[in-house]
Amino acid sequence: MNTSTLPLIPLVLLFLPAVPVLLHGLAAAGAGAGSRDAAWRRAEAGALGATIAASAALVAVLATGPLAGFGLRLDTVGAVVALLVGFVGWVIVCFSHRYLQGEAHERRYLRLLSLTLAAVSLVLAADHLLLLAGAWIGTSLTLHRLLRFYPDRPAARLAAHKKFLSARAADASLVGAVALLGAAYGTLSLESVLAAAAGHGVPPLAQAGLALLVVTAALKCAQVPLHGWLIQVMEAPTPVSALLHAGVVNLGGLVLARVSPLLAQAPAALGLLAAVATVSVVVATLVMGTRISIKVALAWSTVAQMGFMLLQVALGLPAMALLHLVAHSLYKAHAFLAAGGAVQRQQALRLAGPAAPLAGRRVAAALVVPAVIVGAGVASGALSTPSAGLAGAVLGLALVPLAASGRIVGTLAVALGWFVAHAVASRLVVPAAFDVPLALVTIVAVAMATLFATQAAIALRPAWPAVRRLYPWAYGGFYLDEPVSRALLARWPVPDGPAPARSLTSPLAGVR
Repeated sequence: MNTSTLPLIPLVLLFLPAVPVLLHGLAAAGAGAGSRDAAWRRAEAGALGATIAASAALVAVLATGPLAGFGLRLDTVGAVVALLVGFVGWVIVCFSHRYLQGEAHERRYLRLLSLTLAAVSLVLAADHLLLLAGAWIGTSLTLHRLLRFYPDRPAARLAAHKKFLSARAADASLVGAVALLGAAYGTLSLESVLAAAAGHGVPPLAQAGLALLVVTAALKCAQVPLHGWLIQVMEAPTPVSALLHAGVVNLGGLVLARVSPLLAQAPAALGLLAAVATVSVVVATLVMGTRISIKVALAWSTVAQMGFMLLQVALGLPAMALLHLVAHSLYKAHAFLAAGGAVQRQQALRLAGPAAPLAGRRVAAALVVPAVIVGAGVASGALSTPSAGLAGAVLGLALVPLAASGRIVGTLAVALGWFVAHAVASRLVVPAAFDVPLALVTIVAVAMATLFATQAAIALRPAWPAVRRLYPWAYGGFYLDEPVSRALLARWPVPDGPAPARSLTSPLAGVR
């Protein structure tokens, strides 16, 4: 819906996307006023209000269609993710109220948390490309200060510094993408750019801008090889990790999903996106299986899941990408916020005794599951294209371990739930007319099949010489981060942290 129809629509609908931004901004402004509990209650009320406003925005866009005007844009993808961010943000604020109790810089944390949520909400609401870029850059800057919440910890400073360098490279790429898209179409309105592309295609200058946007998303989503910072930012408070993995890191996939009609006509950008995402999925999945630390394994999982989400966009499946984004955000928020009980759960599993190794026959029998899932998807029309069929096959292979454990009913229930959720997402997202080259789909399919075969060999034959040679490489992250870190830190070393606090009365003063 263009701005010429604005007199027919209550203007309040257009400003609904800005309400979460305003509420989080007010919470940030009031972080230093009143008592500690009063400041937290205002932040919790603001986060809850943002969730309610996002719900109203989703209802409005479903009833009236996409809206755009005054530099704001409201569509189904943005409204769904705004509701997700509102809910996850509210949960994180409530969790932080208890988690940060007694911290010396509690009010600074509250201010930065509210500002980060406001910036994320503005990314979702922005139609003007400069506004979107500014909000995305602002999200990175406020998050950087949250990652350095404990500045006296060397590991925290190192990871935050590496993230800062990666983010600044992404920001430069983002500014270049905005400049090229604006020059190509003569406008910085995303709504107008999409309309122009639908009528006149994507010229070479815009394709170059889209390639830079892909680079931006890959850097922001911590794709290989500039992924090391995401693995190492474990010194930040747990709710910051939840915010990062459940919300901020997903923004790259959201932005690419919104411009997917443009990407459909930019084969070079699509090829670059598919290549980076596929390599990240394979590498991160193999490394994740070698990790003992719960939070580090979750971090590698995020790299892999972001790769899957970006790959779905590259294969012309924006509805699946939206479904993946929502499911991953909810899972990662719960996983990080519940990480404190992981030790007790692992102890309970040890008391139950070691799990029996998977038998080859059970795995072979479980391979029937992918065939059933893909067959059902083709019959229902949900997997009617090669790209969708590949996504369904990957889902089926991912469920093989669950089926091999004997929980066939549960496996089929998960598959059914996925198809239902995909049907809903397909109603919300109008797919672009993608003509994905069959060669690209084939390459990705071979990569996914090879990854599955490797994982099966590790699970069934851990003593094989090839598996034993692969393990140290996977445990070391295939040593991809080390040369990148050396090169970056040689040029831009980590800034010195604050001097530790000292006291004449206590030798332990300043020690956490």
